[in-house]
Amino acid sequence: MFYNPSNSGAVQLNSENIDMTLASNELVLINFYADWCRFSNILQPIFDEAAEKVQAAFPDPGKVVMGKVDCDRESSVSSRFHITKYPTLKVLRNGQPTKREYRGARTVDAFMEFIRKQLEDPIREFQNIKDLEQLDSKKRIVVGYFDRRDMPEYNTFRRVATNLKEDCQFHVGFGDVVQALHPPGHPIIVFRPDVAVSNENDETYMGDLRSFDELNIWVQEKCVPLVREITFENAEELTEEGLPFLILFYAPGDLDSIKDYKAIVQMDLISEKQNVNFLTADGKRFAHPLHHLGKTQADLPLIAIDSFRHMYLFPNFKDIYVPGKLKQFLNDLYSGKLHREFHYGPEKEAIADSNAIEDGKNPTTPPESTFKKLGPSKNRYTLLRDEL
Repeated sequence: MFYNPSNSGAVQLNSENIDMTLASNELVLINFYADWCRFSNILQPIFDEAAEKVQAAFPDPGKVVMGKVDCDRESSVSSRFHITKYPTLKVLRNGQPTKREYRGARTVDAFMEFIRKQLEDPIREFQNIKDLEQLDSKKRIVVGYFDRRDMPEYNTFRRVATNLKEDCQFHVGFGDVVQALHPPGHPIIVFRPDVAVSNENDETYMGDLRSFDELNIWVQEKCVPLVREITFENAEELTEEGLPFLILFYAPGDLDSIKDYKAIVQMDLISEKQNVNFLTADGKRFAHPLHHLGKTQADLPLIAIDSFRHMYLFPNFKDIYVPGKLKQFLNDLYSGKLHREFHYGPEKEAIADSNAIEDGKNPTTPPESTFKKLGPSKNRYTLLRDEL
């Protein structure tokens, strides 16, 4: 049963029809607006025209809906999606919000292209088992082995791949190509880790292949690792999570440092995953933060914290192999010790900070955060004015 109401322009969503719309459509793009907002009024006819063209281009039920929510009239819906600025464009796949809002150009053609790309098949089919030997060992990969494409288990696999295509690569084989790798009538899904930069092993999914929620949770746990790579493309998304960054800056090609860092975080710091984002960063691409820290590529690898106010350098990379050293570095951030010591030098029990100032010691200021500047602009109205 699909719920895809049609009227002129985007579908008007409210507390009564939004849940059914989200549950019965693969992709939903929602414009959260306010009538009093000038930029909402400018966007409205563009969004409505795009919605009509999308409906004509993708008429199949359950595929895609472009909807709109009047946030003044539907305050409960607005609060549910944490809307604080207008207009906000949310992307939802299979009923779940994606990590990123839509921040592309506000034109009919841009919306059409975005929808088209979102609906592309996220799974690559291989025709020979040897093709799997050529997959990128730096990527996290999920491989499915199925008898046929029309199996309900494959539909579940495809829906999960649609949700997580930005976090993993998905590959599939059918029929004779994979018959030696799974029992007839019993599909298999396998996770293959990024072995070039981690010490993880392959793992086979043992749950219910017809349960979207169960498979989606399992794949998400595998595809969204504890330590992630920060790029210019995902920096905004990571910044929006609001957690301080603990970052390994590595030299291109230095895979050993990445493996060691990931292993130590997994072993000693997993209890901090709710408090910190553990990241790796290409020191060549992110030379600017290194410059703020007074370092260059010649100093790699190195580790730093970006608290979104200041940056703090882990004194010696080799100390990560000393049990408890990296965790103490985080604890010193939480306690404020990193900030105090940057101002007044190493703490001594006999000398309080106030005495250090009286003795003529000039406080210094830690380098400012550089990754915060890669986050979303606070002045969304200026952004929209330029785009519209």
